[in-house]
Order: sequence, then structure tokens, then C-alpha cells
Amino acid sequence: MSKTIIVAAGGLVWNEKNELLMIFRQGKWDLPKGKLDDGETIEECAVREVVEETGLKEVKLGGFIGITQHEYYDKYIHQEAIKESHWYAMKASSNQTFIPQTDEDITEIKWVEPTTIQKFLKNSYLNIELIIKQYFSRESELALV
Repeated sequence: MSKTIIVAAGGLVWNEKNELLMIFRQGKWDLPKGKLDDGETIEECAVREVVEETGLKEVKLGGFIGITQHEYYDKYIHQEAIKESHWYAMKASSNQTFIPQTDEDITEIKWVEPTTIQKFLKNSYLNIELIIKQYFSRESELALV
């Protein structure tokens, strides 16, 4: 039996200090992302999920970075599924207030300096590490003004 593919989107959100926004969810450092709603574009989903999960009010959408996939148990469809996450570069000001989306098990949100991202990735997921590496390999073409 083939697994259901769940389409999702999220963002690598950078501030004016070139820090990356990371969220702490279920014991791991992650990036904000979530499922595509009916009738919305993948870009709209990416921004909506970042706003919902972090409480940021102003998020500027940038370029498409890539797609990751991982298997997980989906509690809504009650079966194993494949989450296909579409990732975008984004910008947000560091002077905004975070409001972690606790019903999504998000307990902490941090701006992470580029020099310490690797430390956070030691307690993260392989897909998060891969999409961050992909971002840095294409950073110049994804740069946001």
C-alpha cells in the first residue's frame, strides 16, 4: 500500500542581523512549516505557517529553496504518511515578539547566529540540516533585499 503524501510548506526566516529563526518542538530544533490548506498556494501556506507557529506579524517571502520529504505518523489520518515540505527563504525583523504555537508543541523560538547553527543541528532532523545546506549553497541567488 502506498503512503499518503501530505504537502506542506515552511520557511528559513532570516533577520537583519543574518540570524536564522529556529523553533523547538517535541525535543528537537526545527523550522516552521505545516500542511497546505485547501485553496491556498504553496507560497501562501509557507508564510501562514511561519506566522502561525512563531507569532511574527511581518514576514517577507523570498525565493524557493527546495523540497524535503520524510515519513511520519499522521495523527489526523491515523496512518503513516510522507510529508513533502516546500521551503522558501524569508525575511523578518528581529524586533518582533515571538508567540510559540503551543498546540503544535512549540516551546521555544530563537534567532540563531550563523556560527552556531551547526550546534542547533546536532539536535534536529536530517531534512532540516539538508535544507539549510541547500540554502547556503544557493544563498547569493536567494538573497533578499
